[in-house]
Amino acid sequence: MLTMTTVKYKVGNEKLIKVLNGASGHLSSLLKKQGRENGALRIAVVGGGCSGLQYKMDLVDGPRDRDMLVLSNGVNVVIDPKSALFVAGSELDFSDDLQQGGFKVTNPNAEVTCSCGESFAA
Repeated sequence: MLTMTTVKYKVGNEKLIKVLNGASGHLSSLLKKQGRENGALRIAVVGGGCSGLQYKMDLVDGPRDRDMLVLSNGVNVVIDPKSALFVAGSELDFSDDLQQGGFKVTNPNAEVTCSCGESFAA
């Protein structure tokens, strides 16, 4: 017998994270390729990188308990409460530059960033 559990999450807004046009288009196409049109990008802040903290991003089916769900520019982003403290006010963009391409977070809370652009200190 399959039991359904209710996921308890909060709905946030673009004050937490704003998805820019480049990231929105690329993210939508990635989710569609995986058959997850209603899925989301999970952004987490984890220890590591040359500045002490780094972003971890995964495509997921939806929020987990206690997550924040933000609908921005037509796509869903989910963030756990601890990571939300670090990314508040950030913008997510995408670049297809050959060497520095990929999703990029512009974070006003980052006091130090490294040259690779993938880690920071807050």
